[in-house]
Amino acid sequence: MVNRDKPEVLAALTQVRAAITGAGGIIAAELDTLRDEPLTQSHDADLVMVLGGDGTLLNQARRCMCLQLPLLGVNFGKLGFLAEFDVHSLTRAADDLFNGHKPLTIVDRSLLAVRIDRPGQQPPLGTQPGLALNDAAIVSGPPFRMIELGLSIDGHPGPIVQGDGVIVSTPVGSTAYNAAAGGPILAPDVSALVVTPLAVQTLSFRPVVVAGSSTISIELHRVNDEGEHAGGTTLILDGRYACKLRRQDRLTITLHPRPVQLVANPAQSYWSTLISKMKWAQPPQMRG
Repeated sequence: MVNRDKPEVLAALTQVRAAITGAGGIIAAELDTLRDEPLTQSHDADLVMVLGGDGTLLNQARRCMCLQLPLLGVNFGKLGFLAEFDVHSLTRAADDLFNGHKPLTIVDRSLLAVRIDRPGQQPPLGTQPGLALNDAAIVSGPPFRMIELGLSIDGHPGPIVQGDGVIVSTPVGSTAYNAAAGGPILAPDVSALVVTPLAVQTLSFRPVVVAGSSTISIELHRVNDEGEHAGGTTLILDGRYACKLRRQDRLTITLHPRPVQLVANPAQSYWSTLISKMKWAQPPQMRG
């Protein structure tokens, strides 16, 4: 899977192809990441390699759900938190990755499933749930007045959220929008969901972590509405527009029963990545 919008990806394609075939692997297909339709044809592949950045890997994880194949991310972006390999580490590990003699180091990562019920109308996401590897965010949108959301967990009524919105995050996504909004960082293999409010009108509403088996329901009591096609309160999945939301919409958010499988880089750990990429707990640096 090739992100052809990145010149550095195109420049490295020859090297990546050589790493695969030189180790005895076969390239079953070479597809463009800029398309959005779900993939249903595996081309008899054993592995999906994604060349791009973390955003590209997020998008392809959703596209490839039906294939049930592990994804190997090769980072050409800025952070490279999910895509654990770069061209150099991929080339060094090519024999272990592509010759089929050694089992890959594969980790399961939770995926969100988001459904929307709209009274008297077709669900705006259709009959299939919206999927997100990082997070689902309800954001106020233009004209940026405060919105009001009713939150419940496992059928138990929770607080009324009055503010700019709310983020529901997976453990993998806890280092993304959730962390920027002041939410906690979770180890990626924990079965849990994080609920983090956005600029709420109270100091006592803190982010909460709930069990991965929980069902989170959010009902929209007051929204921003800028007409049918512009602005307004919006659902964002993994940083991408999903649909516009209306008053009385009810969102149901759970963990998808099938996780995403990612190929991990045995040469690094999650915690070393957290320190090196996100500067976790590092003291301020003095400039000379």
